[in-house]
Amino acid sequence: MKRFLIEREIPGASSMTAADLRETARTSNAAVDSLGVPYRWITSYVAGDKVYCLHEAEDADAILEHARRGGFPANRVVEVASEFGPHTADAVSA
Repeated sequence: MKRFLIEREIPGASSMTAADLRETARTSNAAVDSLGVPYRWITSYVAGDKVYCLHEAEDADAILEHARRGGFPANRVVEVASEFGPHTADAVSA
């Protein structure tokens, strides 16, 4: 599966309570379960009036369908081209 970053514009997102986040997660999980295709929600981050999510799916259409079924905005969906982090500095080339 491919990885996608999703930017969701949600006014007041940073004010969501633990209960709000729990209900949003339940809604997202139900949407994932209803898709009937390989799909995995990795994690999400709340920052200001936006939520940034990392999901795995076969294509962007599955990402958009998840958003539609969950009632979430998906203002921007981009496929992850590569990943790196602090450990990359120590990687051995093959």
